[in-house]
Amino acid sequence: MRVWIDLTNSPHVLVMRPVIDVLRARGHEVEVTARDFAQTLQLCERFGIDAAVVGRHRGGRVAAKAFGLASRSAALARWARGRRFDLAIGHGSNDVTVAAALLRVPVTTAFDYEWASVQHTVNCRLARAVVVPEVIPPERLRRYGATARKLHRYPGLKEEYYLADFEPDDAVLGDLDLDRDRPLTVVRTPPSVSLYHRFENDLFARVLRRLRDTGAQAVVLPRTPEQRAELAAAGSFVVPERAVDAQSLVAFADVVVSAGGTMNREAVALGTPVYTVFEGRLGAVDERLLMEGRLLRLTNPEALEVPRREDAAAAAAERVRRDPAVLVDLLCAGAEGA
Repeated sequence: MRVWIDLTNSPHVLVMRPVIDVLRARGHEVEVTARDFAQTLQLCERFGIDAAVVGRHRGGRVAAKAFGLASRSAALARWARGRRFDLAIGHGSNDVTVAAALLRVPVTTAFDYEWASVQHTVNCRLARAVVVPEVIPPERLRRYGATARKLHRYPGLKEEYYLADFEPDDAVLGDLDLDRDRPLTVVRTPPSVSLYHRFENDLFARVLRRLRDTGAQAVVLPRTPEQRAELAAAGSFVVPERAVDAQSLVAFADVVVSAGGTMNREAVALGTPVYTVFEGRLGAVDERLLMEGRLLRLTNPEALEVPRREDAAAAAAERVRRDPAVLVDLLCAGAEGA
């Protein structure tokens, strides 16, 4: 089988890395396209994923997103025409779903946040298979066109699958010149260009002020060049210039504070205490993690303390590791009956 995988954002590289490995180990041919956005291309380089670069992010406004969808989908269709793919796969990628539909290539879409309604209305209606965590209630997805026949659900977190073979490397601490004798906070910025997060996150700004005022050792991982420039100008934080081994940083951190989703769940999967300051509508995955106490909600940044973590080794030993082949089987459901 010839499989096409499209990567539109940094977390998709992490999710699809073991998927690509499993597919190739099974004898399938895999080709990858990637959008120039955030750290997507840098992570492809870091993980040795040879990807054809097609298109770039067009901005956070609705009109810009619509233009970006149309232009990149057309470019992907031109790239894929004649390559005779049997299946296309994307994790929240509208572009590959539209392009595959234009070329009559069966497509699977996957996601783990159910309230990105514009994205899911396109993807779920055009895709042959929709792959999501089983904690998301099916009734939340029906309005997008994710029928029972299309829906394929997996247990746990997607992070527990792609981190199954992960072991932290302390080289990242030296690369960033971090003091191993001081508590470490790892912070992830808000997804400011996402349609479901159109407003300024004042809570996140207060977290940064708290860390700055206490002189805490904090690594802040920006999503965009604009965020990086603003953070670097503040002069109080460690702000990497390029994509780094963020998963190892999270594993060695004493606490993680994130205004997004993926890094929250990576911290949960790795056993690191984590606070969310996400101000959008919570999805079912985070609702469950909050209910179970595996994810904490930070409402008063002024009370944020970062004590040294003494149970890191025990947390690492107890973490859940899931077989990525389970995800691959579900993702390949889109090719059934093709």
